[in-house]
Amino acid sequence: MSKFKGVCGRRALLSGLATAALLAMGGAALAQDASGELVILQWQGGTDLEMWHEVEAKFMELNPGVTMREFQPAGGQGDARGGIRTALLGGEVVDLIINTWPAFRAELATAGILRPLDEQWASLGWDDKLSQSWKDLGSIDGVPYGVTYTYGDRSAIWYKTAQLEKAGVTPPTTWDEFLASFDKLKAAGYAYPVVIPAKYWAHTEWFETLLLRTAGVETAAQLARHEIPWTDPKIRDALVKVKEMLDAGCCADPATMLATEDPYPAIFRAEEANYLLFGMWTNAALKSDYELQEGVDYSIFQFPALGMGFDDTSSVDTKELNATSNGNNPAAADAFLDFIIGPDAANIMGKYGYASPSTAFDTSLLGPVQQTAVAAVAGAKVQFVLGDLLPGDLVDEYRVQLQRFLQDPSEATIDTVLAAIEAKAATAY
Repeated sequence: MSKFKGVCGRRALLSGLATAALLAMGGAALAQDASGELVILQWQGGTDLEMWHEVEAKFMELNPGVTMREFQPAGGQGDARGGIRTALLGGEVVDLIINTWPAFRAELATAGILRPLDEQWASLGWDDKLSQSWKDLGSIDGVPYGVTYTYGDRSAIWYKTAQLEKAGVTPPTTWDEFLASFDKLKAAGYAYPVVIPAKYWAHTEWFETLLLRTAGVETAAQLARHEIPWTDPKIRDALVKVKEMLDAGCCADPATMLATEDPYPAIFRAEEANYLLFGMWTNAALKSDYELQEGVDYSIFQFPALGMGFDDTSSVDTKELNATSNGNNPAAADAFLDFIIGPDAANIMGKYGYASPSTAFDTSLLGPVQQTAVAAVAGAKVQFVLGDLLPGDLVDEYRVQLQRFLQDPSEATIDTVLAAIEAKAATAY
């Protein structure tokens, strides 16, 4: 969390000024009082950005005194945190930050860049829209700093229905069935059953859910806090399971995996592969960019059971909004936070295939794939995506080391890789 030490004093002062201004207004401003320019730090692209523009347009329609401006940091490929840090350290002033990394929220809050939202939570009645568990998810030491506006099941495996039908494969429910399906899919003409886009970060997805399925959410949480070392046998066991999948012929050659950023063409256009473990934003991409019918052309199944006592687990992610301590328009920012968990914004997101945690959300807007995902999360013991919980320097090392493992998935490499991550973790907390 040393990234922002140089600006802590200035940010703390600005935080105090922003808080004083809010208190002078009698707490958070109501939506109808919002006016002026509202600046959002925006790093999304594609369908996500299209959806966000519709959300912004609706907010300005309801608040005609507000204009919105997006600031997009440089370095948007892969993990956006580096670009966000550079922008904030460079003096860029924004009112709201779109965030998906709990560890980054803590980093920003420690540096005084974020303002707490407990006053707004009370005055705007957000307890009526977000349950205590969602409030806790966006909190640091019991104080809310983030307002979650969407979430997703990260243990769902995507597939194209016609491909599995052609190969005579029923969506597998156990690990053994999953591995056994590889030969059937290859015999049906598919080059490799599993897409692992390893250019930046997505290659970690298999390890993270396998860690949950082999050791449970408690172990994953302990690892994220570095209460147990990366060299712990339980962590090694999860990586051995990834090796088992690779040894069974799941995937393309390492060079192809390491060059892959966009995983969709291999399954949904080129017809080369079959399974993808990826976030729920895939739903919006397949509907909007590929014009596929949800639940007909494609679907999901939950990660196959391993029978090790932890099959009731799921990895999840969220997106939240954080309010800055030095933003020029805290009143409009608070109005937008109230709007993002209200029915208008939530239902726009539902139209694009995203689930909202808000009680104001009309769940009938969700298609069959999202209905399946929401039910899976509701019935599971959940753990936040591991990579999003790790400090910035450590997550970089973690991803690089797992790329090295993909290049040589041997027993010796497992030990070398985990030792390297542990060495970095020893200095990262």
